Amino acid sequence: MKRLILCRQNKVQSFVPLSQTTDPEPSDLIPHDSSGFETTSLSSTPDNMSKTSSSLSEDNVNEREGDYSCSMLANEGPILQTVNITKQDMSGQDGISSIPEYMYTLPGEVPVSVPSVILIAEGRPYTDASPVETRTTENTNDEERRYLEKEMVKSNIVIAATKEKEMVPCPRDVLELESTFDKLEQELREINHNHAALRQNLIELMDIDSLLRMTEDFFEEAESLLTCSEPPSEDSVCMTISSHITSRRNSNSSTTGTLHLSFIAGVIKQERFPAFEKVLWRLFHGNFVLRHAEIQTTEELQAVRGAVKKDVFIIFVQGDHVREKIRKVCEGFRASLYSCPKTLYERKQMSNSVMTQMEDLRMILRRTEEYRAGVLTRAAEHVQEWGSKVKKMKAIYYTLNLCNIDITQKLIVAEIWCPVSDLTLVHNALIKGSEQSGSSVTPVLNRIQTQQTPPTFNRTNTFTEGFQAIIDAYGVGTYQEINPAPYTIVTFPFLFAVMFGDCGHGLVMALFAVWVILQAESLGKLKNELTDVVIGGRYIILLMGMFSIYTGLIYNDCFSKSFNIFGSSWCVRPMFHPHGPWQNETLHDHHHLQLNPFVPGVYSGQPYVFGIDPVWNIASNKLSFLNSFKMKMSVILGVSHMLFGLTLSLVNFLHFHKFQDIFLQFVPQLIFMLSLFGYLIFLILYKWCITLHSETAPSILLLFINMMLFDYQSEHKLLYRGQKAVQIFLVVTAVFMVPVLLLVKPFLIYRTRMKTRHQVFGNNLNDQHATDTRSSFSHHQKDETVSMGDICVYQAIHTIEYCLGCISNTASYLRLWALSLAHAELSEVLWRMVLQVGLKISSGMGSLMLVLLFAAFAVLTVTILLVMEGLSAFLHALRLHWVEFQNKFYEGSGYKFTPLSFDSLLKTRQ
Repeated sequence: MKRLILCRQNKVQSFVPLSQTTDPEPSDLIPHDSSGFETTSLSSTPDNMSKTSSSLSEDNVNEREGDYSCSMLANEGPILQTVNITKQDMSGQDGISSIPEYMYTLPGEVPVSVPSVILIAEGRPYTDASPVETRTTENTNDEERRYLEKEMVKSNIVIAATKEKEMVPCPRDVLELESTFDKLEQELREINHNHAALRQNLIELMDIDSLLRMTEDFFEEAESLLTCSEPPSEDSVCMTISSHITSRRNSNSSTTGTLHLSFIAGVIKQERFPAFEKVLWRLFHGNFVLRHAEIQTTEELQAVRGAVKKDVFIIFVQGDHVREKIRKVCEGFRASLYSCPKTLYERKQMSNSVMTQMEDLRMILRRTEEYRAGVLTRAAEHVQEWGSKVKKMKAIYYTLNLCNIDITQKLIVAEIWCPVSDLTLVHNALIKGSEQSGSSVTPVLNRIQTQQTPPTFNRTNTFTEGFQAIIDAYGVGTYQEINPAPYTIVTFPFLFAVMFGDCGHGLVMALFAVWVILQAESLGKLKNELTDVVIGGRYIILLMGMFSIYTGLIYNDCFSKSFNIFGSSWCVRPMFHPHGPWQNETLHDHHHLQLNPFVPGVYSGQPYVFGIDPVWNIASNKLSFLNSFKMKMSVILGVSHMLFGLTLSLVNFLHFHKFQDIFLQFVPQLIFMLSLFGYLIFLILYKWCITLHSETAPSILLLFINMMLFDYQSEHKLLYRGQKAVQIFLVVTAVFMVPVLLLVKPFLIYRTRMKTRHQVFGNNLNDQHATDTRSSFSHHQKDETVSMGDICVYQAIHTIEYCLGCISNTASYLRLWALSLAHAELSEVLWRMVLQVGLKISSGMGSLMLVLLFAAFAVLTVTILLVMEGLSAFLHALRLHWVEFQNKFYEGSGYKFTPLSFDSLLKTRQ
């Protein structure tokens, strides 16, 4: 079996500038191969090309140092290398073909020792390499892997995904991966280097081919100028000749015969040609003939060379001195000069040779690209697996560098944080790892006491991790502090649904969440920040949609329309004569009529079975009724939510044994809130439960304001007997809790400190008990770094913040009413102004207009009501939990437990 590769040792250069090349020795044209493989040249050297130099004039070619011989043009062609390969050579590790080992080292590469991995109970040090060397090795492997991925992306090769979940890499994997990466990188760099050199040679050959084709006209015109006595025509803008040399040329042609002009031919970038021509004119004052033409861009030339435009030029001059100066000017403008035979026959032979070499180079480039694609394709099957191994090894070495080596240099000591419930699993894992590594020493696991605050660890799954992320965004909980995430699973989507209450919109949102849950794996491959957020919160969206369906049924609202499933509790017929005051003339004389529930039969006495009665959807006072209902509902939900958060603070106090805070903080705060806002909820519920005339029913808002101002005038109506005494007692109790919160706790702290000082500096200073007391006091003073002034200021700030916060937080929950009302009104506006218009069209184009209007209705519903309103309700629900709910019990001053996890490591994008 054979395969075709490029010879690395021979840099193929078919044509180079005249001033930089000397005639090569025959031995220099033979490629040297350190591997001992047989090399065969596919290029041929025509005999007539080797004789080109002899046909040139003696003063033009042979005396010029650094000129080409045509034999070099042929022998400097591409060289192929044929290698015999067995099946054993083709099959390497991990299914990757073995790589030809070139005898050279990458520049700047330093050998790095690779550490060996043992367990904690091994009888020798963990590693002989320093941490710096370990990180250097892993970083080198990571850089080489990224280089492979970059080459694959450049070649449009798809990287295969890892199918099986890998085990933890072994220590020898470092050596294997390093060797594999080195071989692949060396081979790819060698292929890229040869490919770039071959492309450059192909570009030069194309330039020479264009030069040979375009200079035929130049030579014919120059020969006609030398054989004729008349000056050249001026119609060509590319022709420059002075009148002085024209007169000399005419006189010389008449006296001595044909003049022998030398010439210089080459290729220059088109953007540099105007300056190049101007410099030649200023230096030589027109004593030359310059012709140039643009190289026509073809698809192949553009693919090889790019968008660079070049011009072919040829300069006819007389005298070697002038020619040498022109050559230096060409070098200054980075023009590529090429030798060009004078005779037509030699030029044709040279053109045929160039065409042959171009075909050979195209074939070699094609084979090189195929071979390079094959190497990258085979590597692409394992590059993701290699990448995961590198990430895991880097994480392992980084973690082990945090460990310490004991004084005997034979054991590793690691101090770690571990969940108490997982101690058995950790110990079993250490024993299993020790057995697999062949260690004779059993690992030891001890629990130690520390003064450091442990990290906070909350176990989550795919369902709860989104809600836990909401809590952690506010702040990671203090160690052993109560976690509000379980309660947030219920309260967060419920408060969202109160503001987003529409069963139709909620159904759309729930269906979208179900689709995201089913397509989570495929959507996760998109690697988009927006999709990552949606996938992470897919269960939050699901619960928000389901709770929105529930609150939509309570509001009896579906795309701004109501359901009449159980039958309305209101009836219009009893309002007409003889049972009621209405007659037919009443309907014509009044635009709005109000139902009277005290008329027998108008109101059944039983409320609607579930939710709001559908009759309110067609009532003209629907907005005022819903305003009153939703505002009172918001106050009830808000105060209940804050009371629940305050109750959770009791759990924290009991867990941390802060019994003093229970009586000096929790109880006064609870009494203060219940005395004012708990009583406000009682007034709302009591007014709902009794029967009152709408004209004479007192306003709860006015009752609460008068309660705080102690304004009890005779014209102010009350709801029940003894209301005045009850309200005065509650206000006085709430006011009395303020000094309790403000002064009692600092006073007790001050008293405790003074008592301790009195015990220490008492009369029995020489007593042993007093000595022990003094030592305990000094130890206690080290912990008490806060002065009494700071304690009093902190307590005052905390008291003022809580008392004023109860009022502001309760008002903040009114956003539930405001956003719910705004969502319902926007939904009704879209129905009336868009879809209802289409339903009323009765013309022939009604069906088409209905379709268009329904599409507009759907687009506006999704963009405005689902996306914009949904995001607004989400942010407001988030604020209610962070500010109004969690500040009652949650400190959030801890730090997160971040263990070494391969799953989370592989999910992290570079």
